[in-house]
Amino acid sequence: MANPTKSRHIALIPGDGIGVEVAASARAVLAALDARYDLGIRIDEFDWSCERYLETGALMPPDGLDTLRAYDAVLLGAVG
Repeated sequence: MANPTKSRHIALIPGDGIGVEVAASARAVLAALDARYDLGIRIDEFDWSCERYLETGALMPPDGLDTLRAYDAVLLGAVG
């Protein structure tokens, strides 16, 4: 069994188009695994997509990579 005191913090970047659909399905799978095995999964979602790029001129903020370093994993859907 998983260590219930261990938290697994995941950054989710759905991306665009099919990436959003795939990310939603992956999130559902992670939620089911967490419910069954008490993995301590926490997911923060980031809207770093091509739509954001068109609106702001950047896919992510200047400190985006620094932000992601705080996570145990990054789940990236298709972008572009």
